[in-house]
Amino acid sequence: MFPVRPISVKTCSIVLFALAIATVSLLCENSALAQETTVPARLEWKAQWISHPTAPLREPITLHFKKSLELKAVPTHFIVHVSADNRFVLYLNGQRVGDGPARGDLAHWRYETFDLAPMLKSGANTLAATVWNYGIYGPVAQISERTAFLVEGNSANESGVNTNSSWMVEKEMGQGPLARKPNGGWDYYASGWGDTLRASSYDWNWTDDGTIGSHWVHAGPALRENIFPNSGIAASHGVTADVPWALIPDTLPHMAYQEEDAGHVVRTTLTDAMNFPKQPITVAAHSQVHILLDRSEETTAYPKLAFSGGNRSHITLTYAEALYDEKHHKGNRNEVGNRQASGITDEIYPDGGSHRFFESLWWRTWRYLDIEVETQDDPLTLDGMEAHFTAYPFKVAAQFTSSDPELQKIWEIGWHTAQLDAHETYMDCPYYEQLQYAGDTRIQAMITYAMTGDDRLPRQALRALNDSRIPEGITASRYPSQLPQYIPPFSLLWIGMLHDNYMYRPDKEFVKEILPGTRTVLEWFASYQHKDGLLGKLPWWSFIDWVDKQDNFPSYDANGESCLTTLQYIGALEDAIDLETNLGGPEYAGIDRSRLALAKRGIQGQCFDPKTHLYADSPTKDLFSQHANMLAVLYDVAPRKDQTELMHRVIGKEIGDTGDAGGPSLIQASYYFRYYLARALDHVGMADDYLKTLGSWRGFLKMGFTTWPETPGDTRSDAHAWTSHPTYDLLTLVAGISPGSPGFQTVRIAPHLGDLTQLEASFPHDSGLIHVKYAVGTSGLNATVDLPSGLNGVFVWKSKETRLHPGANSLTLK
Repeated sequence: MFPVRPISVKTCSIVLFALAIATVSLLCENSALAQETTVPARLEWKAQWISHPTAPLREPITLHFKKSLELKAVPTHFIVHVSADNRFVLYLNGQRVGDGPARGDLAHWRYETFDLAPMLKSGANTLAATVWNYGIYGPVAQISERTAFLVEGNSANESGVNTNSSWMVEKEMGQGPLARKPNGGWDYYASGWGDTLRASSYDWNWTDDGTIGSHWVHAGPALRENIFPNSGIAASHGVTADVPWALIPDTLPHMAYQEEDAGHVVRTTLTDAMNFPKQPITVAAHSQVHILLDRSEETTAYPKLAFSGGNRSHITLTYAEALYDEKHHKGNRNEVGNRQASGITDEIYPDGGSHRFFESLWWRTWRYLDIEVETQDDPLTLDGMEAHFTAYPFKVAAQFTSSDPELQKIWEIGWHTAQLDAHETYMDCPYYEQLQYAGDTRIQAMITYAMTGDDRLPRQALRALNDSRIPEGITASRYPSQLPQYIPPFSLLWIGMLHDNYMYRPDKEFVKEILPGTRTVLEWFASYQHKDGLLGKLPWWSFIDWVDKQDNFPSYDANGESCLTTLQYIGALEDAIDLETNLGGPEYAGIDRSRLALAKRGIQGQCFDPKTHLYADSPTKDLFSQHANMLAVLYDVAPRKDQTELMHRVIGKEIGDTGDAGGPSLIQASYYFRYYLARALDHVGMADDYLKTLGSWRGFLKMGFTTWPETPGDTRSDAHAWTSHPTYDLLTLVAGISPGSPGFQTVRIAPHLGDLTQLEASFPHDSGLIHVKYAVGTSGLNATVDLPSGLNGVFVWKSKETRLHPGANSLTLK
């Protein structure tokens, strides 16, 4: 249903930059997995941050920059480093080179590196860029100081492109931000505004060689304060300089930009439009028509609409993850009927010219795209429409098939969702927020490890959240973000995310780099730990999960104590103790052990209810949740002898228990927190019941979902990667492949097949692919396990361990 999307990835190319004070990580793709190789980063910059000399630089603006370059011959390499505030799209001789920079903060402002040589020609060349900044209308994830642009050649041979007053600039009057319309369904929206294109004002020749009109002027310094004679010369992170952008190289590959279908017509009020966008269509004068496109699956892409004629007409593009009925409810995602698209829009005002086109400055998210056209005195021809898919260019290595074909669909859609939520940062959702939240990102990183083995995006996330720490000690809940938000439990999950990296990836030095930040987080939490061991009420927002009783979740007693937040604190302490014991300081491990012992005593003494044999959400013992009880199992707060029974209380009906356990009803975990439910099932030896918990995902298939939703019911977001954890679970719990020791130095394979009779899977490892194939019959399990060279491990089946060696392993087990 959803084949793995082929994404071209840069081949290994190591370019030696100028002498450096830091190192930058670049990719060498021809290894078994994508890995980072350190090469010198830039020490000294010569180029100046430039901008328009008179335009307001902190208001919404779109600029074009241009520079001519004469070459006697095309060099083998022509390396340039490019950045902007906010964003740039770089062109060479009218062809798109790439975009950026990847988001960060002012203390960690990224620059992109391109080799222009393949696109250069002897003689005149034109290097050009669109730079835009939507100011207060920009995405919440976009931090900004002022509109500025920077290009620097890697050496003296490329210094002719360095930004200074020799560059020309114009203010593009024809393209800018478009306010969101009050057409319903916005909920919380943080992704930024749409675009408006007024073709009569747009400079359609701005990339052409030698085309300089009166509106073009010489660029000026972006820093008009002119503090020093060389004010505005770029500087790297760690260098003392009076510039707001402390530059660091982008360690990620360039995001994908691949042509794909924009969709096919599923409803229109225009005759003979069903073959659009593959064939042009003409809308008569004085007409108003709608053309609804359906991609059949959701995407994140740059839409590009070509049009001719239609002076003074009006085109509105509306992007939607799903269609809405008259009560603004979604339903089966495949149903069209009279449902309408609602959401973010772009607007285009044609000028009558031929072969015009509109492409959004930032990518859009859609399954359905409604094209509304209203013409005046002239007919309008829509010449065609295409889209360019964009996301992080993952190279998928994993494989999963089984005797249950629905599981294959669940696995594939989960990965498709995770792809759409991974760009230059992880994102909670591609439509509404596009923010990198710690709680979401932990799960997304685990999916990335299991599907690709590529750890560059997880490392970016761990560093970003580390950089977000405030003087009090905790991380922001999401980062980068121009609006501060703090969810203290997410700082605890960030510690868990670092421990995950420690288990799955071999780079101990990277973990050591981040580890000191975890100490400030735990010190902050310790200041709220009462003498009885429980955490008191925390400032800001103690979000745990989206549940029905959100206003009272987590709950507190009269002393402001919470069992649930304390349980999350316990999990972070256990991870921190493991990290400190093996990579950090024994003294920190000792402090954390004391905190852990006190917290566990507090939970057992204050939160366990002997009447119900459950763990309550607070010492008041008036509310009980799946969350508190699964965490009590996962972190061994509950005695081992009681854990199986407790998990049956948590999830018994879902896995087929017929007895009536009695007691209070439990607040149910959402799709997000069921990631931890899966971990608890595995911890207590009940992972063979895992497949019985996928009823919601099987229901999604019947409802036409092509990505996984944020929450049950009438969900806001249709593409939330935190609901994609079954993609990870099917590889690690069902196929049973997981690290047997830190750094994945050994492997532990413990399949939990449930009712499956066949399964085949592959899992990426630095040494090569781990491949398993299982067949279950009346005589037991026949298993074939292929391990890459140098990797040893164990195979666990019904509590019996069998040693595994590199190469082929054949096992027959009862």
